[in-house]
Amino acid sequence: MFIQVIQGRVSEPEEIARAFDEWHRELAPDAVGWIGTTAGVTADGELVAVVRFESAEAAQRNSNRPEQHRWWTETAKLLAGEVVFHDCPTVDTFLAGGSDDAGFVQVIQGTVSDADRMRELMGQMSGLNDYRPEIIGGTVALDNDGAHFTQVVYFTSEREARQGESKEPPPELRDTMAESDQLIHDTRFFDLTEPWLYAPGE
Repeated sequence: MFIQVIQGRVSEPEEIARAFDEWHRELAPDAVGWIGTTAGVTADGELVAVVRFESAEAAQRNSNRPEQHRWWTETAKLLAGEVVFHDCPTVDTFLAGGSDDAGFVQVIQGTVSDADRMRELMGQMSGLNDYRPEIIGGTVALDNDGAHFTQVVYFTSEREARQGESKEPPPELRDTMAESDQLIHDTRFFDLTEPWLYAPGE
């Protein structure tokens, strides 16, 4: 899997939502290798769009389409200031992975001091669903530099996510989670309380 993350400031969330709906309706059917998109605008006006492709080559083919270029040229006008792109060739999934059934999505970004160890620790969290059943699944994507990451966590609802945050982890997960936290720095959280979830064929 390959993930591209797009971020920027917006003043009219409804307009950018319509632009993404248009992409899904008119451009998605011919986007070969596109797996799905999770997007939304935070309460303070930050657009975060996480676009999943089968491969980097599929993402590039999509970018090269003239209709994609035209769509982005118009959509970019809805964004204020710098637009940030993260191209992520290394992607891991946990539990159900990216989900179109989520009622709440949280995007976490930061840097990691040992990406290989972080990925090992993720593989050791098999009991996560028993501890936090409101977590449907998620993805963790590493930028080309191998140091910056974007994690997307899909929850059944925001209310259940907030309740789950206050729970103490079981002993079998406590040390793994503590070590994982030590590897992560400069974290930022983006809450998508009304996520836009797109998938092929929908």
